[in-house]
Amino acid sequence: MNANFLQTPIDYLKGVGPNRADLLKKELGIHTFQDLLNLFPNRYLDRTQYYKIAQLQQTNAEVQIIGKITHIKTVEQKRGKRLVATFVDETGSMELVWFRGQKWIRENLKINVPYVIFGKTNFFNDTFSMPHPEMELLETHEKSIRSAMQPVYPSTEKLTNSGITNRVINSLMQQLFIESKNAFSESLSKTILNELKLVSKKEALFNIHFPKSHAHLARAQYRLKFEELFYIQLQLIRKNLIHKSKIKGYTFEKIGHNFNTFFSEHLPFNLTEAQKRVIKEIRNDLGSNAQMNRLLQGDVGSGKTIVALMSMLIALDNGFQACLMAPTEILSVQHYQGLTKLCKKLNTSIELLTGSTKTSKRREIHKKLENGELNILIGTHALLEDKVKFKNLGLAIVDEQHRFGVAQRSKLWHKNEYPPHVLVMTATPIPRTLAMSVYGDLDISVIDELPPGRKDIKTVHRFDSNRLKVFRFIKDEISKGRQVYIVYPLIQESETMDYKDLMDGYESIVREFPPHGPGPNYQVSIVHGQMKPADKDYEMSRFVNGETQIMVATTVIEVGVNVPNASVMVIESAERFGLSQLHQLRGRVGRGAEQSYCILMTGHKLSADAKTRLETMVRTSDGFEIAEVDLKLRGPGDIMGTQQSGVLNLRIADIVKDSEILKIARSYASQTLKADPNLSSEENIPLKEAYSQLVKYRNIWNYIS
Repeated sequence: MNANFLQTPIDYLKGVGPNRADLLKKELGIHTFQDLLNLFPNRYLDRTQYYKIAQLQQTNAEVQIIGKITHIKTVEQKRGKRLVATFVDETGSMELVWFRGQKWIRENLKINVPYVIFGKTNFFNDTFSMPHPEMELLETHEKSIRSAMQPVYPSTEKLTNSGITNRVINSLMQQLFIESKNAFSESLSKTILNELKLVSKKEALFNIHFPKSHAHLARAQYRLKFEELFYIQLQLIRKNLIHKSKIKGYTFEKIGHNFNTFFSEHLPFNLTEAQKRVIKEIRNDLGSNAQMNRLLQGDVGSGKTIVALMSMLIALDNGFQACLMAPTEILSVQHYQGLTKLCKKLNTSIELLTGSTKTSKRREIHKKLENGELNILIGTHALLEDKVKFKNLGLAIVDEQHRFGVAQRSKLWHKNEYPPHVLVMTATPIPRTLAMSVYGDLDISVIDELPPGRKDIKTVHRFDSNRLKVFRFIKDEISKGRQVYIVYPLIQESETMDYKDLMDGYESIVREFPPHGPGPNYQVSIVHGQMKPADKDYEMSRFVNGETQIMVATTVIEVGVNVPNASVMVIESAERFGLSQLHQLRGRVGRGAEQSYCILMTGHKLSADAKTRLETMVRTSDGFEIAEVDLKLRGPGDIMGTQQSGVLNLRIADIVKDSEILKIARSYASQTLKADPNLSSEENIPLKEAYSQLVKYRNIWNYIS
């Protein structure tokens, strides 16, 4: 069928008309025949069986019965009245009841004519009744395109109230199939259909809306899920290939003095196998003539900074500059301190540029950057200002990229004639299935082992009633010279309540750990979102420098702060945190050589999900495993945040439940493009046509972050 038919505005389908069209557009986003065709049912009612009245059970299940109406009466009740019809078959009788729309129903009901009724039954005073049954004359029932399994479509209250019921949508769908004669063109190649034994597009669409049986429905769902995921993968992989062929990058041909000297003489520890593998992947990218576009994932403490530095040294060896952009000032200061220390014995110049850099220093940085004296610039969003001009930026590294918008990142790309190579780093492990879909157009590197000598953090769950024991434990750790974080949740809607919790908590900590008195004296810092940035930095630096032993904070400290001497993380009301947040917070300790601990404090009342989160935290410290559990609990949209969940606006597939289909779809998309990058072979004509329709009518790039 030609694609133009499916692009017909929904107003032109028989039975729709302007008012209904308006509602369908507003409520369900249905503008064209194609949109209606792709409105897939949420669930199905099994109407394979017809019951006799004598067989009815008191189960409140939905049943279907054939019989006749013999009598209709109106019964007065306390409020208003109800319409009651006596419905009989050869085995017995029951009542049909209506509380609304009685006049219309009374006028339209036919006496002593066979009907098929469907609905839930109630049992009262030894009689079965069915309120507001779905009814159809037996004659019509036998003629309609009808499947034994009745589809239930997504709907809204507004649609139902305006009379666009499930039944209406069902009849519009039947009309669409009648007008199209079910002549939908195939959108997958013969090879794919044969190898995966998939049903045709025609058969799949018919059986998703009017399934003949459970088996037909299962095959239709599999086919349509595969197709949806296949086209998303085809687009992502193709975008990546086009990127590589069209967007030229600088070729870093040599591995020179900086890299080799650092590698052989100044590495503070041996690289893990994972770090070596990732550096090799980055070297290959930088040596090709295409622009690198790589995502580097690694759990907290897996050694991403060394990989970033060694990548920058390759840029320097080839006569280029590099920059590293971090989301917060604290984090960029830490990167700056860490890299300066690592490069102490190399002849490289590194500077830090943030919102609080003094004007005179800024001018000096701008000048050195433009004349090429400055090799590496580290900073926050300040790097994006128009005044910041590089002589030749060859590599841009973005840390915790989900905190920067696409527009902000693209500003970095335009600081040069060619775009620099890009390495995006994140300590938030992204489950494989999600990474394949959300970042499918980036190449992905993963550091999946921790450096040797790192001790696993011991994680325990304690109830509020054990608080005194926990305090005793904290005192023991402080007496060994260690430091402690105590974190309180912050939930935007109730900032005032959370602020009160935090302040109450702070006061009880100061009572328990007094600054003056006969016993040991303690210093406590406090950090929260309502403080001025300067005050926040002052308190943070006191803790970093060891002047305070306890840091009471909200989740402000989630990303990046590095205090090797802190060995205990207490998370208050841990049930109010998400899994990835708990994991990120735990990663603030365990950075030194000492054994570290994470204590999850909760009340006794816990939901099933909260229990799963706490059990997962106690059981494992593997960020990827935690991310998989998180994905199952929360679903993809929440994990990526609203800005990026658009990629997962899937019609029928589910990225969590259908992860196996997703893997198969990605491998087929990849093989197809490897063999035929432009989809120009005769075999791939259906793919090319479907692909161009998708790109034309449904802007796929909105789906991809």
